Amino acid sequence: MSKKRPGGESLPSAPSTTTGRSPDREVPAAKPAPEPEPAPDPKRWWALAVIALAQLMVILDGTIVNIALPSAQHALGMSDADRQWVITAYTLAFGGLLLLGGRIADLVGRKRTFIIGLAGFAAASALGGAAAGPGTLFAARALQGAFAAVLAPSALSLLTTTFTDPKERAKAFGVYGALAGGGSAVGLIVGGLLTEYLNWRWSLYVNVPIVLAALLGAPAFLRDRTGRRGGHLDVPGALLGSGGLVALVYGFSEAEPRGWTSPSVLTLLVTGVILLAAFVWWQSRAASPLLPLRIVKDRVRAGSLATMGLATIGMFGVFLFLTYYLQVVLGYPPVRTGLAFMPISAGIAIGATQIAARLLPRTAPRILMSSGMVLAAAGMVLLSSLTVHAQYVPRVLPALLLLGLGLGLTFMPVYATATAGVPAQDAGAASAVLNTVQQMGASLGIVLLNTIATGATSRYVNSHSGDPAHGGATLDEGMVHGFSVAYWCSAGVLLLAALVAGLTVRQKTPKHAGNDAPA
Repeated sequence: MSKKRPGGESLPSAPSTTTGRSPDREVPAAKPAPEPEPAPDPKRWWALAVIALAQLMVILDGTIVNIALPSAQHALGMSDADRQWVITAYTLAFGGLLLLGGRIADLVGRKRTFIIGLAGFAAASALGGAAAGPGTLFAARALQGAFAAVLAPSALSLLTTTFTDPKERAKAFGVYGALAGGGSAVGLIVGGLLTEYLNWRWSLYVNVPIVLAALLGAPAFLRDRTGRRGGHLDVPGALLGSGGLVALVYGFSEAEPRGWTSPSVLTLLVTGVILLAAFVWWQSRAASPLLPLRIVKDRVRAGSLATMGLATIGMFGVFLFLTYYLQVVLGYPPVRTGLAFMPISAGIAIGATQIAARLLPRTAPRILMSSGMVLAAAGMVLLSSLTVHAQYVPRVLPALLLLGLGLGLTFMPVYATATAGVPAQDAGAASAVLNTVQQMGASLGIVLLNTIATGATSRYVNSHSGDPAHGGATLDEGMVHGFSVAYWCSAGVLLLAALVAGLTVRQKTPKHAGNDAPA
């Protein structure tokens, strides 16, 4: 039997391929072979180096100025009441604008946003280093925070979309997790060295050569789409979300000097909660939401975010209290204090890159997270036994190593799991949420634990003020006692993080994350 073309010409019919089947019946078409996955970018490891430089700069800038602050205060004539703004201006802008920065990265393009964030951060750092008065320094720190809020989400989302192979992804996030966890300790070391051997201005100038190195590599090694066509920024969501986060971060920062019952603090905290509640309501109705709620509704991702928040609440007391313990109680100079934190950075690097990165492709993330938090809690318990005459090597060093290993085991799978399986067009928003949780946890942890420590110190000093056996050592003993109570509370928070991870992160990390066509 034959078929005819439109012009009348006959065509031979297809032969029968099945016994008993009419030759007129069409043979089912064979299924097309699956398309091969795109070849990995040969420059992806150089891209990791560029992203890692930017991440290190953003994280260490949260602490590098801490040790330099007394020198900056003296040089610029800052009052004791105003000096906190060197820290607060950065954290306010950074924490408050992260969600906005993440969505800008999705709309404009992550590579482009990354480069803009780098350039802006360098300019703000140079402005701060050259500051002739406190106002200029405060403004420069706020600008640093604003550009960091653009830079951090774009860096993490670039990492998410560049590495999709499970083994390579684990290695890349191992490096990123090590920097995220150890960057604060590195900041203390670098800040101490720069302050002691140069001057406080170099704690800001040091960012400029780091940025120049990253800017040289970014155009050559980073690959990304150009941005989302037809998308637009959710302005009401940006105002509500950023306003709520700024109010909360500022409220946390004011809770320590003013007290939790201060009307201004309560007003800030209540305003922040109301604005964030309105933000969530608006995101469920907006056509192009700043934060698509599907990102945080996933149980595994929500559990990873909660683990990160609790981990940062628990860990930031270490840097604050141990800095005071080493400098005030044991009399360490700034450089020696900074170097004393090296074991925690080394532990984080080993835990993230050598242990977690190797185990994650074949181990459930919750096992690594929970084990890491238990190890970190054990380190906190060891720190709670410090005395005014403790020696560094037998007492402090083992605790810092345990803390570092535990945090490295936790941060690496948290970063990998919280960003896995997110559609490529939402990678910036998902990265911003993770950075926001980390920033909010740090702000809340510092305030809560410092309030607990100072309260315990006051009670101890008051109860021993009439004891002649203590004499002049009562204040130091009271300070160490306050730190001890705070460390016990930190251990409890870290154990809660272990429980949350174990109960919520109940599946393995998806093998592939969303990806883009390179641009």
